[in-house]
Amino acid sequence: MIKSFLEMKKQIKEDRPLVIAVAAAHDEEVIQSITSAYEEKLAKAILVGNQKLIELILNHMNSKIPVEIIHEPDEKVAAQKAVSLIREGRADVLMKGLINSTDFLRAVLKDKQEAGDTRVLSHLAAFEVPGINKVIFGTDGGMNIAPDLEMKRQILINSVEALHKMGLPLPKVAILTANEAINPKMPATIDAAQLMELHEKGELPACLPEGPITMDVALSREAASHKGIASQISGDVDIFLMPNIEAGNLVAKTWTYCAGANMAGIILGASYPIVLTSRAENAEGKLNSLVLACFASRKEL
Repeated sequence: MIKSFLEMKKQIKEDRPLVIAVAAAHDEEVIQSITSAYEEKLAKAILVGNQKLIELILNHMNSKIPVEIIHEPDEKVAAQKAVSLIREGRADVLMKGLINSTDFLRAVLKDKQEAGDTRVLSHLAAFEVPGINKVIFGTDGGMNIAPDLEMKRQILINSVEALHKMGLPLPKVAILTANEAINPKMPATIDAAQLMELHEKGELPACLPEGPITMDVALSREAASHKGIASQISGDVDIFLMPNIEAGNLVAKTWTYCAGANMAGIILGASYPIVLTSRAENAEGKLNSLVLACFASRKEL
């Protein structure tokens, strides 16, 4: 069980400091999160971007952290250079700075193609929700719009393998739908049933999935009992596998704005975790995502 982002930080500090390669790093919120990560002894960084702007931001913040800066004013080239740092073994985690997400991901996809990596990229969100005694995860509410069965399989594999690295050997997975019954008119229920078949055949990494399962049953043992559903994961889910991006987006924003959840997000599916937060995300949110990325970079326990 991962109880909080604070617990993640404590465990990260026990390992060697990881290095974050930041593409187009001339962004105050990004540099603030990098500064905080260094000051808390969580990670180091290499900043790739406009050196003059980066130094102005560091001076404005009165930041004295030792950081390597690679001058590259062209944002697209900066993204390519940041990815190369990981390939060269100089960095462990990739982070998006002040660059368009499409241009940033294009550098990642180019790198994956050159490496012969055919895995799908997917978004993994982590939430500290008041009233829930552990960090819970949702996927995919930020990358794949309408995943078919094969894409859901890959999204599930990405998230389960990430949680294995975080120390959860058998994550409990809710394959969410709007109804527990298999209904040909509701494709998500068909996908859920087929994912369960793949699990029974041993074609998924170690996890404990259930589906089709509704959100109320996934969250509440009382709801499961009231509906007469015998569940091994009800009220104790680790990963909520969303039927589509709309569901993932709505759940994330509901937990954040209505339940007061703290959220972090990373991109999985490359050989390294990727921090791709909104330009509007504050420094605390970016730091939480950095923490999650570093935590997901650990070797499997």
